[in-house]
Amino acid sequence: MAPPARPVWTGQIRLALVALPVKLYSALDSKEKISFNQIHEPSKQRIRYEKVAPGVGAVSNDEIVKGYEYQKGRYVLFSDEEFDALKVDSKKTLDMVQFAPNDTIDPIYFDKPYYALPDGKMADEPYRVVREALKKTKTIGLGQITMRGRSYIAAVKPYEDGIIVETVHYAQELRAAKAFFDEIPTGKLDADLIDLAEELITRKKAKFDPNKFEDEYAIAIERLVKKKIERHGELVLEDQEEPSRDHGDNVVSLVEALKKSLAKKAEIVEPKAKKAAPEKQKAAAEKVRAPRAKAPAKRAKK
Repeated sequence: MAPPARPVWTGQIRLALVALPVKLYSALDSKEKISFNQIHEPSKQRIRYEKVAPGVGAVSNDEIVKGYEYQKGRYVLFSDEEFDALKVDSKKTLDMVQFAPNDTIDPIYFDKPYYALPDGKMADEPYRVVREALKKTKTIGLGQITMRGRSYIAAVKPYEDGIIVETVHYAQELRAAKAFFDEIPTGKLDADLIDLAEELITRKKAKFDPNKFEDEYAIAIERLVKKKIERHGELVLEDQEEPSRDHGDNVVSLVEALKKSLAKKAEIVEPKAKKAAPEKQKAAAEKVRAPRAKAPAKRAKK
């Protein structure tokens, strides 16, 4: 499959004195998905939006400027010329100024990926050299790139047979996780349940294959639109999903299911293993079924 006709960025990736001319293409497929318009039902006319100012009415686009509200109802205004002057110079070089081990950057920082292709035959050799060096050192090259008048942190990474450049969020852009997770209760968990959950995870462990996942909502929307057209606009309400149960019930069911699975696992005897005495089997089953409890205090001798 040939890359799109127009790259989003053309320039150089530089490793010290090694200059690598590249073209960047978005790795995300921007094909158009189904979109909806708002319609006035009685007249079947599409709703149009008009820009209005209170006490003035409709206004034209050339009368509109950007404003920042610094107090309630008070704004400082900015012209397009001011924003144009503010734009960062469109530097066409991505200098890799730092290299980080590829497992030390938290995935939450990564934003948008771009395929980097060598720009011209003379770029083929330095491209392959940089790709192999990054692979062998298991590192990610970090620098800054300017696209569309904005500056981004950029990560240069080997990917399959080539190189990708991925924009990286600045630290200030991310909300601190602690503020969200502080309310999660702490305390000792049942070790048997953790062991079983770990085993269930291990059984389903496999290499990530994105082809095994589909956008179920988009598929359902396409199916609904098709039915609606076929039925000349009639109401389509069949094939609705059952409402999900309360999440609290699901949590209780999970704990019970894990305990039952754990009990079943305890009853399985390996072919070569010796059978335990009936008393020991009974004790093991009781230990699995019953929650852990502290040993009773020893009676004092009279």
